[in-house]
Amino acid sequence: MKRCALWITVGVLALMVLAAGCSRKVVSRVDPSTTIDLSGYWNDTDSRLVAEEMIADCLSRPWKGQHVEKRGRRPSVIVGQIANKTSEHIAVTTFISDIERAFINSGDVQVVASAAEREQVRDEREDQQTFASPESAKRWGREKGADYMLSGVISSITDQEEGERVVYYQVDLTLIDLEENTKVWLGQKKIKKYIARKRFSG
Repeated sequence: MKRCALWITVGVLALMVLAAGCSRKVVSRVDPSTTIDLSGYWNDTDSRLVAEEMIADCLSRPWKGQHVEKRGRRPSVIVGQIANKTSEHIAVTTFISDIERAFINSGDVQVVASAAEREQVRDEREDQQTFASPESAKRWGREKGADYMLSGVISSITDQEEGERVVYYQVDLTLIDLEENTKVWLGQKKIKKYIARKRFSG
């Protein structure tokens, strides 16, 4: 009986070793701009493309030309809160970075640092008052105030049945004139993804 149990144990261990040998992890480097959808959830490609498309639309609207005509300079924008109202984890900070990059790369607007970034800069400026040379120390009271704030929300709806799933995303962004408290642009982008598990036939 003991010998039988020993052979069973040896057989199980042999099968485990064989299975481990047949399955191995493969890691490949790919171009960051390559679209790879494994889960069907919101990913880096969605973040980048939505940001680029929505900011291009934002900058093509009348508010920008009206601002330049009225004030004689490029508008300054700060990106505020982007709320994640979906049922999944979304790296909102990455989406905000993509939005800021699209704004800056357009050359049409200036982007003002966020509240957290400003605190860091102010600490550095304060340090300079003591330790930097007088001609290189940066002065207080020279920060540029934003003319507009961009904020928004990402929401989603999921419909699922057996091995099939449809995920619908909606991104709503609003640009607000900080002095007049008026909405000068409303943007909306929708994404719908169909995800199905492949069935293998014998």
